[in-house]
Amino acid sequence: MHKKNDKIKKSSSFAVKDQIIVKKVDSFVLKSFIGPLIFTFFIVLIILILQFLWMYVDELAGKGLDFKILTELLYHFALTFVPTALPLAILLASLMTFGNMGEFFELAALKSSGIPLQRIMRPLIVLVSIISVVSFFFSNNVLPYSTAKARTLLYDIRRKKPDINIQAGTFYNGVPDFSIKITTKEPITNRLDNLIIYDHRDKKGNISVILADSGYMKGTPDGTGLIMVLYNGYSFNEIEEKNANPATKKYPSRKDYFKEQSIVISLSGFDLERSEDGLFKSNSAMLNISQLTFYIDSLNKKFNERLSNQFHEFNITKIYNNRNNMPSRAYQNTPVTDSIKKPARFEPIALYDSLTIKEKRAVLARAITNIKDGNSFMAQKNESVYYEIKSIRRYEVEWNKKLTMSFACLVFFFIGAPLGAIIRKGGFGTPAVISIFFFVIFYVISLSGQKMVEENVIGTFAGMWAASYILMPIGIFLTYKATTDSVIMNIDTYLLFFKKTKDYLYRISMTSGNKNSTTN
Repeated sequence: MHKKNDKIKKSSSFAVKDQIIVKKVDSFVLKSFIGPLIFTFFIVLIILILQFLWMYVDELAGKGLDFKILTELLYHFALTFVPTALPLAILLASLMTFGNMGEFFELAALKSSGIPLQRIMRPLIVLVSIISVVSFFFSNNVLPYSTAKARTLLYDIRRKKPDINIQAGTFYNGVPDFSIKITTKEPITNRLDNLIIYDHRDKKGNISVILADSGYMKGTPDGTGLIMVLYNGYSFNEIEEKNANPATKKYPSRKDYFKEQSIVISLSGFDLERSEDGLFKSNSAMLNISQLTFYIDSLNKKFNERLSNQFHEFNITKIYNNRNNMPSRAYQNTPVTDSIKKPARFEPIALYDSLTIKEKRAVLARAITNIKDGNSFMAQKNESVYYEIKSIRRYEVEWNKKLTMSFACLVFFFIGAPLGAIIRKGGFGTPAVISIFFFVIFYVISLSGQKMVEENVIGTFAGMWAASYILMPIGIFLTYKATTDSVIMNIDTYLLFFKKTKDYLYRISMTSGNKNSTTN
């Protein structure tokens, strides 16, 4: 009895020690992963923000935007990039984590102690699963709000006119209804010399010109206008002759000299006018799952009703045209009787042979006209159906995208973790190259699938989930190879193979050379 109790105590003590070791391993793996995850997430987010600035720099530059407005715009757009940045950050962080562990033989030590790779990956699988769920809720709740804010603010910035910045030596057309040219500009006093101003407020061309020796420009106290104070100049205005004979037209004009003259110009559109938040509320990118489901059901119902009405309209039109040889407008309110629904036996060849030549020509002409009208009708309705289907597909694409981007976190983890264990290269260089390679593949497949879904070439599920069910088997395969300690991605293995091949070819060449020398 005492021996059995001692064995039970020893086994329980070993079990407690194993649990403590496993917990330490889990803690070590989590700490090794969380740091690179946070670092790579912000790196990827900054890259995406820089890409946004590169795309819209022409629309943001020169408009005198406040730092607060720019910060708000970048903040909301940064939130929209979070679901895209998370999968790439997870891929890069998992590659770096397991690459470092493999490079410093930590994975080998854990495996030699009896802990398999799947058990080492378990805490990270749980963590990435939680991140995927959080990413879904973020995409469903925060992303529509931030997208609406970002798109509305960008729309307002696009409508804002650039700030007035008159450069010397060129005509400036940024002020509404005026074209201004100056020779020199004093940067300290803001004095303008040798001004030429074309006034186009009458919309009649260059009939009013002002020349001044010098002048100043300043804004009105309320900021809604611009005051131009001009000194020592004259204004030239062409006077329009009423009821004048073109042959005897004299083109009269008036020239007025002045020592000081002020011109007030309205600057409507130069200030940033904020639109309401609901400006793009029906856009698919600004709806959550429940709203997208409602829109999809409503659009599908309307589409099916309209499609059935179009087929009914086409059939009734054809019956009336064939029965009465008259345009369908004359019979729009005529009910369809049973005799029309159940026509008698019709023999077109016999009926056509019984007609005269004149009647045959009339029948053929009428048939050709009906065929052209039918083709035109079908082409018009087909184009209408195409755009309706494309509109429905946009909502379905956005519905599935909220799930696919969350599921991509798991897909990229099952690619990055075993791949890092196989290549055994840590740091930022090699993992970054591999991460970009796989992310480009994922992005190209996703974008191609989305385009084909929107064009109604393939189904929504097949197109939107194509990247997931193509890359997920790759992740499972890599996990299997990493578990079995495969050297499929070990660079040293390939270098050794090429070295052996080179030595083998060298020995063959030396052997053939010795044989030739012996023969000679």
